[in-house]
Amino acid sequence: MKAHTKETQANLTPNKSLELLKEGNKRFMNNSKADRDLLEQVKDTQGGQYPYAVILSCIDSRVPAEIVFDQGIGDVFSARVAGNIVDEDILGSIEYGCKVAGSKLVVVLGHTSCGAVKGACDNVELGNITSLVSKIKPAVAAVEEPKDASQRTSSNTAFVNEVSKTNVHHTLENMRKQSPLLTEMEKNGEIKIVGAMYNVSTGEVSFYN
Repeated sequence: MKAHTKETQANLTPNKSLELLKEGNKRFMNNSKADRDLLEQVKDTQGGQYPYAVILSCIDSRVPAEIVFDQGIGDVFSARVAGNIVDEDILGSIEYGCKVAGSKLVVVLGHTSCGAVKGACDNVELGNITSLVSKIKPAVAAVEEPKDASQRTSSNTAFVNEVSKTNVHHTLENMRKQSPLLTEMEKNGEIKIVGAMYNVSTGEVSFYN
């Protein structure tokens, strides 16, 4: 599999870009990697890069985007921050990937058993982590069940995972609110913006809009 060129990137639609990621995750789950020479891709991309997607994911070591989507050198931009949240720097990076570098797809990738989400559920206060988890707490509040406070902690796996999914939705909302540039591109059909969840137990990625 060759590295993407300006021509191959230009010929991809947002929907086809999404299909490429879905196909990559299926290969990952089947333990059947695409045939690619990574060093050859290094050489092919030394003069420029033409990624077709931007993936915003968590820093969790179990969820390396390029691996779980079976992607090579120059295929995707990967932005990572605990809890897959957005701020102006992350948004600026994503805007660069799409408007300047030509990517056709933005994926916000959450995951099950997320440590940052667990910290928000447990009201962790520690250094700069306090500020980070505060951005996730609206997702905690948005999940109404269970009502029992003792069940709304990191020990309740089902609750944590529901908050993680809700947090992805909030990130998508914040991205569209805080980036008129990305919103306009999406409205014009130049890019597609989607959410997804990675299951740390199975390796499967489930997509949703």
